[in-house]
Amino acid sequence: MHAQFRPGNKLERFPVIKRYLVLISSICAALIGLAALFVFANVCAYVYLKPALPNVDTLRDVQLQVPLRVYTRDGRLIASIGEQRRIPVRYDQIPKKLVDAFVAAEDDRFFEHHGVDWQGILRAALANLRAGGVRQGGSTITMQVARDVYLSPRRDMKRKLSEIYISLLMEAQYSKEDIFSIYANRTFLGERAYGVGAAAEVYFGKSLDELNIAEMATLAGIPKAPSYVNPVANPEAARIRRAYVLRRMLELGYITQAEHDAADASPVESQVHGPSLEVEAPYVAEMVRSALQAKYGLGIYTGGYKVVTTIDSHLQSAARVAVRTGLLEYDRRHGYRGPTAKLHLTHALGSRALNTMLGRFPEVGGLRPAVVESVAAKSARVFVKDLGSVTLPWEKLAWARPELADGNVGRAPAAASEILHRGDVIYTVGTTAANLEFVQVPEAQSALVAVDPHDGAIAALVGGFDYYQSNFNRATQARRQPGSAFKPFIYSAAFDKGFTPASVVLDAPIVLDDTSDNQAWRPKNDANKFYGPTRLREALVRSRNLVTIRLMREIGGEYARNYVTRFGFDKSQLPDDLTLALGTAEVSPLQLAEGYTAFANGGFRVTPYFIDRIEDAAGATVFKADPAVACVTCGEQPLPPATQAGGGAANPSPTANLRSAGVDTGAADGAALIPAKDLAPQVIRPQVAYLLADMMADVIRHGTGVRARALGRDDVAGKTGTTNDHHDAWFAGFNGDLVATVWVGFDQDRSLGDGEEGGRTAVPIWTYFMHAALAGAPLRGVPLPDGIVTARINPQTGLLASADDPNAIMEKFIEGNLPKPEAYEGPNAPNPMNDGDKPLF
Repeated sequence: MHAQFRPGNKLERFPVIKRYLVLISSICAALIGLAALFVFANVCAYVYLKPALPNVDTLRDVQLQVPLRVYTRDGRLIASIGEQRRIPVRYDQIPKKLVDAFVAAEDDRFFEHHGVDWQGILRAALANLRAGGVRQGGSTITMQVARDVYLSPRRDMKRKLSEIYISLLMEAQYSKEDIFSIYANRTFLGERAYGVGAAAEVYFGKSLDELNIAEMATLAGIPKAPSYVNPVANPEAARIRRAYVLRRMLELGYITQAEHDAADASPVESQVHGPSLEVEAPYVAEMVRSALQAKYGLGIYTGGYKVVTTIDSHLQSAARVAVRTGLLEYDRRHGYRGPTAKLHLTHALGSRALNTMLGRFPEVGGLRPAVVESVAAKSARVFVKDLGSVTLPWEKLAWARPELADGNVGRAPAAASEILHRGDVIYTVGTTAANLEFVQVPEAQSALVAVDPHDGAIAALVGGFDYYQSNFNRATQARRQPGSAFKPFIYSAAFDKGFTPASVVLDAPIVLDDTSDNQAWRPKNDANKFYGPTRLREALVRSRNLVTIRLMREIGGEYARNYVTRFGFDKSQLPDDLTLALGTAEVSPLQLAEGYTAFANGGFRVTPYFIDRIEDAAGATVFKADPAVACVTCGEQPLPPATQAGGGAANPSPTANLRSAGVDTGAADGAALIPAKDLAPQVIRPQVAYLLADMMADVIRHGTGVRARALGRDDVAGKTGTTNDHHDAWFAGFNGDLVATVWVGFDQDRSLGDGEEGGRTAVPIWTYFMHAALAGAPLRGVPLPDGIVTARINPQTGLLASADDPNAIMEKFIEGNLPKPEAYEGPNAPNPMNDGDKPLF
């Protein structure tokens, strides 16, 4: 009898299989339930969090905190000012291997996942479980961007879920390149560096395209702990982290074994580098910073403003070199004050140890510290910071006569041992052993400012020997007496009263009791000599004080004070007595340069300015300078009325009113129409400006500024200035395109020393600057205006010479203001010996 078939017989015969099937079915059901629960929970969580989630569309509008950047007018970086150092870069500016380094270190599946790397999260969770604590994170680069841009650093489940959702939304709307670019520009990399562009500059002094693989791996290792593993804070930790990044790059096939080994063997650089500044103009940078903070507030440090100044990079470099060279030359003339410090060198030390010891002593104005290693009879061996050991021969030491207590210098040294000793810390200047010079940090200071006379743009400005030694800006903030450099303003006033370069005034002793302090004043010439009747041209060229005093008394003190305000000086700051004739008003170098622009541009007053334009972070121009300009070819303009400037005003030219209304009058030389609102006011007649410029050209040709003849140019003019006891030395000079003023003195207002006058101390600095500034430039003298005539005069009387006078010389005059012939006699004939009712002595 056959057995009947029963459906469950086989399973009943295999109970183990049955149990496994039941178990698998239960697990599948459970997983499906868990998945459904997970999806449901995520949907609930998303619905709960959605109202608080940001709109990721705003990621395109996220503003980076970019520092204020200051540039020259030719596009060179002067300064980057802000708490965060950041150099924004586009994705296509980031080297491929730098991207690889960050991906290897932070998120090796960045270009594969969709914002959240579930494999990475699981791997991190297992690693942390095995380690018994948090050792790895599961955040992707996208999640880091989400956290950095939108979320707080608080650690909890709500923030983590928000981070995940935002990352998924970001990946749906932005490309991987966009997300990495944001990451590369925002991530903090230690030492105030935000973003890879700034970090490359801070740690290596390079741009991104200059980095090698070792440096890229170093940067990629920093985000793990920016304040700890950066190469400045902890070089060893940075090396270990770099090794990890290099190993991961090798494992992922981003670099070869040879590249890995070479990068891993390279030393870790441990030094903070400053911004890659292209022009050294810190005094200008501070002027910009101060002006912008006053206008826009504290937002300037993070708002990404770009300021283009009027500074010319070539002229600025020339000004800096000129000031430092002139001060070092002055300093050498006054002896050696001894070493800066003394180091105890008990035994021979290596370069690293000596560099470390010299690290205490900062570079000052380009001067590098050095320590004396040994001294021979006629030479010394010194170790220069970051340069090494150099032997200084006797010709580089012999200048160092000792400075004496009375300010004089002692006898010349006979041996190097009288100057230097082992362990002395000194200063040097030079970049190689061949050009290295032994110098000392000057105690005196100087300022130089150069202005374009056409519109007042400041082309160069140096406020002292070294900004980081002293940030006091002597070009704009110092108020010192200009001495004889002020005389051209008094002469201008006199020429508008009928005086001429040929007018003769007595140079003889005088006692005045009408000074502001009611004390008798006995002025004298610098050499304490007197030369009798002197023509005004000769008096200005030789800087005769007594002539200028008598001249101001003749035209009237109140008239003179009113008149010089035309040049921009504040009347309330002008002394109310005849000492003004000798430059006792306290002015800054910039103020003096502003006044001299009228001599260079034909009589117009232009206002100095230093900011050409300001752009915001988006590149939109938020400010553009619109200076009033001088227009020599526009003809003579109306002068200030007599009631405002003390008289001397000329009648407006016939076409002046038409031009002020904006009508093109067909000015000479094809001059373009300049609307009246853009035309600088004419404050002195162009004929007066020309005569003063011509006379100041003689100051350089054969007067107190003769050292400037080294320029070999016929288009330059200027005036020296020296105050009592040689406390201040000045030179203000110009040609038709550039005005430059130089001041030299001590901040403590003490004497520069015997013989240190404007012609010796300030003129060389001005000459060094103008030599570089005008190199290759065509001659640009002050244009000859209509109304100037030339006549033969007797050099003794200043009167028109007879046809047969063998001693006659040529002189320039304003038409209609010629002197009388020599034979002229009458009540109005000039008498050079007449000194009014004032005593001569």
